[in-house]
Amino acid sequence: MLWIGGAQWAGKTTVAELIAEQHGLTVYHYDYHDARGHQDRRIARRVARGEPVADPTPDQAWLDRSPEEMAAETLAGFPVRFEWALDDLRALFTGRPAIAEGWGLRPELVAPLLDSPRRMAVLVPTEDFRQRQLRTRPRAGTLKVPVSDPARAQANRVARDRLVAEDAARNARRLGIRVIEVDGTLDAAAVAAAVAEQFAPYLDYLDKA
Repeated sequence: MLWIGGAQWAGKTTVAELIAEQHGLTVYHYDYHDARGHQDRRIARRVARGEPVADPTPDQAWLDRSPEEMAAETLAGFPVRFEWALDDLRALFTGRPAIAEGWGLRPELVAPLLDSPRRMAVLVPTEDFRQRQLRTRPRAGTLKVPVSDPARAQANRVARDRLVAEDAARNARRLGIRVIEVDGTLDAAAVAAAVAEQFAPYLDYLDKA
């Protein structure tokens, strides 16, 4: 496995797909499976813990807590969600090595599985690039759920994502995993090339096989 973690809106999916296409890898998209394939496990866990089965209302999720509380809850939930992703990966049948990408692939969770820190890269946007993504990407610039105060909900979301991104970069550096700051001066292909350089010992072996 090769791993790309990091922040929202840093280009993880695009970079993983470019590397996979160039080197013939299978891609696992964490965010897709986490949002669509793991809801049954999420509900079962709530039932087992005696928690409410229903998701919080949009106002409860985005307005009733501070960004710091939202970030703390998100970070606390990543270990369980990571185990679900590992279940997916154990069941993945592929004749080629795989590359996994997503914000829930936290460096502190992936590190125990690595034989070398060069198997992972963490992408985080600079603040200027984050703001550009918020302006130009519809999914980044607004919440797609009805809330009573859309502007404050979006501000809370952005602040939460910034805190979660800072945590990923901090842990990656502590563990000796490369952090690549995406600032918009390089296009997606150039960022992918930088990540591929991090993975070079493994990609070179595949290309020669």
